[in-house]
Amino acid sequence: MTREPTDLKTKLVDQAHAIGFADIGFTRPSAIPQASARLQAFLDAGFHGDMDWMMRPMRMDPRAIWAEARSVIMLTFNYGPSHDPLAILDAPNKAAISVYAQGHDYHDIIKKKLKQLARWLIGEAGGEVKVFVDTAPLLEKPLAEAAGLGWQGKHTNMVSRQHGSWTFLGSIFTTLDLAEDPPSADHCGQCTACLDICPTNAFPAPYQLDARKCISYLTIEHKGHIEVGLRSRMGNRIYGCDDCLAVCPWNKFAQSAAEIKLQGRAALRAPDLAALAQIDDAEFREMFRGSPIKRIGHARFLRNILIALGNLGAKAEADHVSAVGARLDHADPVVRAMAVWALWQIAPQTARAQSAAAQARETDEQVRHEWMQGDANA
Repeated sequence: MTREPTDLKTKLVDQAHAIGFADIGFTRPSAIPQASARLQAFLDAGFHGDMDWMMRPMRMDPRAIWAEARSVIMLTFNYGPSHDPLAILDAPNKAAISVYAQGHDYHDIIKKKLKQLARWLIGEAGGEVKVFVDTAPLLEKPLAEAAGLGWQGKHTNMVSRQHGSWTFLGSIFTTLDLAEDPPSADHCGQCTACLDICPTNAFPAPYQLDARKCISYLTIEHKGHIEVGLRSRMGNRIYGCDDCLAVCPWNKFAQSAAEIKLQGRAALRAPDLAALAQIDDAEFREMFRGSPIKRIGHARFLRNILIALGNLGAKAEADHVSAVGARLDHADPVVRAMAVWALWQIAPQTARAQSAAAQARETDEQVRHEWMQGDANA
């Protein structure tokens, strides 16, 4: 027997909470007509950087994902840290890794839970479903706002009055007609904490993000060289950045991750930079198996590590200099270039002694430029 919609929604909410979701809301695929204009303005400004996948036409309208869908069920999942995520910034010889990446890959964990909830829904009420968790050309944050789960704060991330900023989003599209919930209101008020703390001034205005300056983008999505002016601002952040999330006042209501697989691994909470710089590709794959960090690959990982080592400056010790020097002949020119830059920052006399010979044998123009720039600034 098909349940009445209200009864079904009540049972669905209870089931979602039983599975582990923090919150659940309901909306329509047609509920965010304004989002396409905001996305287009973001793209027109070039704020997306190398993320060309954001230009896919399907992102403009959720109805393009699945025309038969009548309702969208949006869900949040807590991944809050049990420690101060900004404390690591005071230990420059350690690597700062974004909270969400210290555990297992959230895509796999949440998708399994979405499928579990979707199977329950089909068994209870029939219909067809499709589940998504940050893997489709879908505007999840505007949909979550429309479903009453929170609002996009001035840092453009989701904020919830009940759960703060530490939540993942997942969605279930269904052919069932479920009553929609009222959208959330914005409760940022006059607060600008998230904008003020950004190390690279990546927010040209409240509610606007220039991803090309965002450390999360630079360390994860961006594949090539990183501008000199941004390197020093990255500090010891080697994968992502939590600054704007961590300072949000609404986090006073946030809860630590209950899902064991999302709780940060001790080895990734404050790993040693010099040690990370020395691991080879096989060791990298093993160390980050089941982690989102594995997706950026060993070379990009080393690039980020080398920038962090360079930012030690005069605080660098012998093992840091040795770790940088070992990457001066790396096969990837981006890695070599960042090793050169880092060497100039932490051991300028050593760099000066090697510069002429290194330039003579170097085949990559950008790497030679790093040697020459160091000479010019010495």
